[in-house]
Amino acid sequence: MTDAQKTAADMTLRAPGDSPPDSRPAPVPLLEPREGIPPVTATDEALAGIVAAFAAGTGPVAVDAERASGYRYGQRAYLVQLRREGAGSALIDPVGCPDLSALGEAIGDAEWVLHAATQDLPCLRDIGMVPTRLFDTELAGRLAGFARVGLGAMVENVLGFALEKGHSAVDWSTRPLPEPWLRYAALDVELLVDLRDALEEELEEQGKLEWARQEFAAIAAAPPPPPRKDPWRRTSGMHKVRRRRQMAVVRELWTARDQVAQRRDVSPGKVLGDAAIVEAALNLPPNSHALAALPGFGHRMGRRQLEQWQAAVDRARTLAENELPQPGQPLNGPPPPRSWADKDPVAAARLSAARTAVTALAEDLNLPQENLITPDTVRRLCWEPPAEPSQESVAELLKGHGARPWQIAQVAPILTEALLTDAG
Repeated sequence: MTDAQKTAADMTLRAPGDSPPDSRPAPVPLLEPREGIPPVTATDEALAGIVAAFAAGTGPVAVDAERASGYRYGQRAYLVQLRREGAGSALIDPVGCPDLSALGEAIGDAEWVLHAATQDLPCLRDIGMVPTRLFDTELAGRLAGFARVGLGAMVENVLGFALEKGHSAVDWSTRPLPEPWLRYAALDVELLVDLRDALEEELEEQGKLEWARQEFAAIAAAPPPPPRKDPWRRTSGMHKVRRRRQMAVVRELWTARDQVAQRRDVSPGKVLGDAAIVEAALNLPPNSHALAALPGFGHRMGRRQLEQWQAAVDRARTLAENELPQPGQPLNGPPPPRSWADKDPVAAARLSAARTAVTALAEDLNLPQENLITPDTVRRLCWEPPAEPSQESVAELLKGHGARPWQIAQVAPILTEALLTDAG
């Protein structure tokens, strides 16, 4: 039995969402990894030793990754942490060891334990690590009804330990990594398997373990998401930009900024802020002198920088009408629900009934509505319901939208009733 399991055995698992009883012990600060801070693996020779050790280990593998969001371009991993029974903990530098496919293969048959798996899986996939089975402790916490599902909150509530919280948003591309950061990183996987075991027991008691297994399988089997269409439309403050010519300025500046950020390997926001892009779009400056007077293009910006941004504005100013972007993105699915009352009052009534039913059922099951069934699936069902709504036809439609069997079993009856109630 590990130290964490011994502590957890002496504590009563707090019911999800409850406040701690007065008799509950204060969380124990977790200050050091059990075997100390492991050395950072940054050479092929050292990596081979890690691969052998983890291949010989037993049981699930705790996996985590640190990125440099807000500092570097893209979402690549700058540190990978692992822990497995019989192998201990490992810290791997993907800059020195950019291909971890041998490690991925060595632990490919094991269950990987991650917290918020969908955040880490893309950057792990990029370096050759793809799980076939996984357990997501954040998602398990959501299904179990915990109000706070961050790793620190879960470790504290479930296992009684307090994790350090100070280094989650640092620049993990820094080299060498400071010792306090490495300690923090190692502790992130220290208790992940213990947390997994406790949550599995909790889900079993609630009758939700099979639900969780279906969710985990869906995450592991999901293909990489396709590139986002027109990513410039997600510029913060875009709602202020109404005219097509202004939208073209946003597109040209966003594209120019992205090229600079990628070339310099820095976060796009450090090259040019979204607020500056929107200001330029709204004001359409005729020259770099006018551009320099706008917020975000101040005196600290050099002449060459101003000229490159003005060139992007000028490209947008000279585009032909048929080259300007269209307002809004092409709809892939139903229109925004706020317009349903005018476009199709019957569909609006269906959606209202369905939402009410899903809300009530989610409360009964003590889990978030979006985990019971995605709002997008509910909207699509209510906008284009089966010609003859029945539990079978509704279930088939839900399956086509990616709903898992446990979700279909729970919501098909209530959604069918909602469709039939408001069919007239």
